[in-house]
Amino acid sequence: MTSTDLFVSPLGRVEGDLDVRVTIEDGVVTSAWTEAAMFRGFEIILRGKDPQAGLIVTPRICGICGGSHLYKACYALDTAWKTHVPQNATLVRNIAQACETLQSIPRYFYALFAIDLVNKNYAKSPLYDEAVRRFAPYVGTSYQKGVVLSNKPVEVYAMFGGQWPHSSFMVPGGVMSAPSLVDVTRATAILNHWKDNWLEAEWLGCSVDRWLEIKTWEDMLAWVEENEAQYNSDCGFFIRYCLDVGLDKYGGGVGNYIASGTYFQPELYENPTVDGRNDALIGRSGVYADGKHFEYDHLRVAEDVTHSYFKGDRPLHPWEGETVPLDPASARQAGKYSWAKSPRYEVPGLGRVPLEAGPLARRIAAGNPDRLEHQDYDPLFMDILGKIGPSVFTRQMARMHEGPKYFKWVMDWLSQIDLHGSFYTKPEEPVSGKGYGGTEAARGFLSDWIVIEDGKIENYQVITPTAWNIGPRDAEEQLGPIEKALVGAPIVDMEDPVELGHVARSFDSCLVCTVHAYDGKTGRELNKFVVNGML
Repeated sequence: MTSTDLFVSPLGRVEGDLDVRVTIEDGVVTSAWTEAAMFRGFEIILRGKDPQAGLIVTPRICGICGGSHLYKACYALDTAWKTHVPQNATLVRNIAQACETLQSIPRYFYALFAIDLVNKNYAKSPLYDEAVRRFAPYVGTSYQKGVVLSNKPVEVYAMFGGQWPHSSFMVPGGVMSAPSLVDVTRATAILNHWKDNWLEAEWLGCSVDRWLEIKTWEDMLAWVEENEAQYNSDCGFFIRYCLDVGLDKYGGGVGNYIASGTYFQPELYENPTVDGRNDALIGRSGVYADGKHFEYDHLRVAEDVTHSYFKGDRPLHPWEGETVPLDPASARQAGKYSWAKSPRYEVPGLGRVPLEAGPLARRIAAGNPDRLEHQDYDPLFMDILGKIGPSVFTRQMARMHEGPKYFKWVMDWLSQIDLHGSFYTKPEEPVSGKGYGGTEAARGFLSDWIVIEDGKIENYQVITPTAWNIGPRDAEEQLGPIEKALVGAPIVDMEDPVELGHVARSFDSCLVCTVHAYDGKTGRELNKFVVNGML
């Protein structure tokens, strides 16, 4: 048996730094450690500030999901202040955040994930030349069109929010915009242009409605073979290529999932409360663990810092959460190895367990048949999970499946706006209170908890989807979701471990750019990819 330790630093292609350490035995990853290498500290910045500071500060946490950060920060204050939110305002908030996600779907796929599909490891595939023609960075025919047209949905966000990214137009009690008929007409035209020229023409090769008829894994395979347009679409090719090179065989992870849910039914959330939140959601919340669905309860969330560079001796709910950083050099001696905390959820009968966040988690939550009439029900990925299991491929298809679905939702919300109605109700500003706001950023569960005392922020805690996924081991030594997903990954070329990138990037972890691989025993750099230079 041969055993090698690899340090990959950093592994992600988005902001922040993700380091990964893996042990490889006989060409297969047998253990993994994910290390967030950058301290954030937004919770410390917000302490003692005006309660509305979260509307300005938290959208700056991310340059990609700033609208999602604003959405949940606003609902955290809505619940703390017990505001009234007009139905029009809920529609506009839904539209804006969904457009941000629609932008992210093709941009993430072509610019961050699919460029690994042209790796030389796959040169023996009969589909390799076609993969290079489509997905090669900058010059690929699909890469160019997908990345360029991905900006269209956020043009709509900017029309409603004044700017994108880093807008703060969602405020407690509504939104600071009142779209005109011209705005709604223009938004409709922009989104139809995106749908006609990328979603249907390039990605699907069919209508949105035809794709959404797919309910099972067999339906999806039959759809690929149904006609030449679908077979040769980017989606049809991606399915065929993944099955050929084996991306459906590894990267499964913990197999348990969490979704905080997002997008509210306007008439059901005019007076936002934490208790009324689950029933008002369109994109559903939920927990799926040990093969069972559970109702999501934010009070069961806690953050463990056993292996994180933070002070603390027990898991804490975010309302009581602490962010007290330690010196990494000394903290390492106590077994700590990451700036990420480890979010855990107390599942009835199972204790605190790690859960995967993201599009696949949303699709699993949507597969729960126990629902209200207005809520999303989509059995496709429960079916796929049962028949081929979770994997890099399954996670990617869940992400791409949401493009057609969210497009339909946004067009419906645009049609419901009452141009003569109200978009804002001025709230009272109580000097104390607790609030919770959650949403689903493109990459998953995103929530804020706020405690207000004497008119100032007493405590503010943010849990991001990346924290759920890259969080390190906890007090029970349970691996985080990406750590678990890396175990079992085959490494074909030790000098170029692209499989590690496939697994980590399938979670779209919000961490950066250049990849270096080192032999853990000799310290010799095995390879280096200056990916940021290409982007």
